[in-house]
Amino acid sequence: MRLHLSFASIFVAIVAPALRAQNPDSVTIRTEKLTDGVYVLRGQGGNIGLAVGPDAVFVVDDQFAPLTPKILATIRTITDKPVRFVLNTHWHGDHTGGNERMGQAGALIFAHDNVRRRMSTNQFIEFLKREEPAAPAGALPVVTFSNAVSFHINGDEVSAIHLPAAHTDGDAAVYFRRANIVHMGDVYITSGFPFVDRSSGGSFTGIIAGVERVLSLINDSTRVIPGHGVTGNRAALIAYRDMLATIRDRVRERIAAGATLEQILAAKLTAEFDAQLGRGMVKSDDIVRFAYADLSKR
Repeated sequence: MRLHLSFASIFVAIVAPALRAQNPDSVTIRTEKLTDGVYVLRGQGGNIGLAVGPDAVFVVDDQFAPLTPKILATIRTITDKPVRFVLNTHWHGDHTGGNERMGQAGALIFAHDNVRRRMSTNQFIEFLKREEPAAPAGALPVVTFSNAVSFHINGDEVSAIHLPAAHTDGDAAVYFRRANIVHMGDVYITSGFPFVDRSSGGSFTGIIAGVERVLSLINDSTRVIPGHGVTGNRAALIAYRDMLATIRDRVRERIAAGATLEQILAAKLTAEFDAQLGRGMVKSDDIVRFAYADLSKR
């Protein structure tokens, strides 16, 4: 199976970023224009989606707090309008760290119900063995939703759709329908194997289901913004889904045959994907463990 990942994604964005900022002063915010009104901003942390137009400036995710002045300065090179809406794809700090400063600048913060719930209290990310303190009140989403919410702005319909129990329990895909662009947060990454934050309600099989939900909505011309890495398309998203489904099926077959986790790890079930995807934060054994944790309970 061949993954539709670019050479740049392998060597430039291969290491999945940590969830805390490192040396923000050295970060440059880079801009990728997808259409006349929709952009991707890359700095440190999750990819930012930016939509500009006559009605409003709409931002998807906002990286780390120390980067907010740089992010806003970059946005001002594109439009003189202020940021009116920010939508978080999930609760992790590399996607929500700028919330408080964005709110202070006048933006209204939106997210899934579970994003506010997790940001409101101390969290422990088991995979990283790290405690995350509750966010300050000003960083919390002001408007939350359970299944979906739509914005009718800039001549487009922008739909945020909950993808349950995927990367976390609060993931949202953000679909710009007229522009035909979808931001998937960390349910889809092109820089390595995905991180399944089981301690935040995520699941390996839920990521596959979330990808399939988005695939049912988009077409061959859709641009797909990942949480980390280079922008993809429907073919790349299908290849990503197929990679995860292949790992799932292989792990499930060995569980059914009575293999232990140690035996399954020794079988090197991800071997053909490791050169492209196995050098990021999530290693090949980790992705197998994520699959095993789901499937061994079924």
